[in-house]
Amino acid sequence: MSFQKFQEYLLLEKNYSSHTITAYINDLTEFSSYCEAEYDDGVIDDVNYAQIRSWIISLVESGISNRSVNRKVSSLKAYYRFLLKIGVVAVNPLSKHKALKTVKKLEVPFSEDEMKSVFALMSAEDTFESSRDRLLVEMFYATGMRRAELIGLKERDVDFFNKTIRILGKRNKERLAPLLPFVEDSLHKYLRYRKELENKNPEGFLFLLKSGHKIYETFVYRVINNYFSRASTKVKKSPHILRHTFATHLLNNGADLNAVKELLGHSSLASTQVYTHNSMEELKKAYGNHPRNN
Repeated sequence: MSFQKFQEYLLLEKNYSSHTITAYINDLTEFSSYCEAEYDDGVIDDVNYAQIRSWIISLVESGISNRSVNRKVSSLKAYYRFLLKIGVVAVNPLSKHKALKTVKKLEVPFSEDEMKSVFALMSAEDTFESSRDRLLVEMFYATGMRRAELIGLKERDVDFFNKTIRILGKRNKERLAPLLPFVEDSLHKYLRYRKELENKNPEGFLFLLKSGHKIYETFVYRVINNYFSRASTKVKKSPHILRHTFATHLLNNGADLNAVKELLGHSSLASTQVYTHNSMEELKKAYGNHPRNN
């Protein structure tokens, strides 16, 4: 069958982002091309596990990581679950497939000193761009939101009366984050500049370019990388590392794991527990001062 119905299902029923849907369809198309080349049939609805396994082996032999292979296979799994749901197939050929083993990457958060250094760098200027960029970094650090969530923020999502920020997360799941005083101060400063661009932005997005258009993924990455490259020697400097930093610093300062889970918008505690590694390192340092060690 055509991938069109699957695409509509992901969009309308699963509420997946356009980026995620594109990745799914690309993976299905890639597997279809493989089947066309190897088995003279690009229709993948009626394949068996042996054919899929052959594709997996070819992917591994091509040198891509196990993590990337697992992601591609996840796209296929979702597609066959959909076909099973609508009665096109009787069995999901990947029902018993086990994911390839992957090495868990430890993402190193920024230290509190590095965060202070970045904010010191950002306080030097007072322009539309500088106030926006400072607010952008503060918003990541104060809420732990994802890059797509920050880009999608609208002015109406900020409730100054109740001191909250409404965040629209994955699958349109909403959560509230507290509007901290230092973020509120930066917001007021930025909004004074932003007023001049309101006529160019009828959708009401909070973070704008000077042109009045909303910011985009590459722009956000550039802002983060630009400032943190001047304050940190860490290899990876990205919005996700700021999310990681938010969670780690909260846990280091005694926050409850379940509370951090809610703030991050995780559906399960297991997703949040990855952030406890660095907190455990801090605990080990504290235990280094135990009387028995002296």
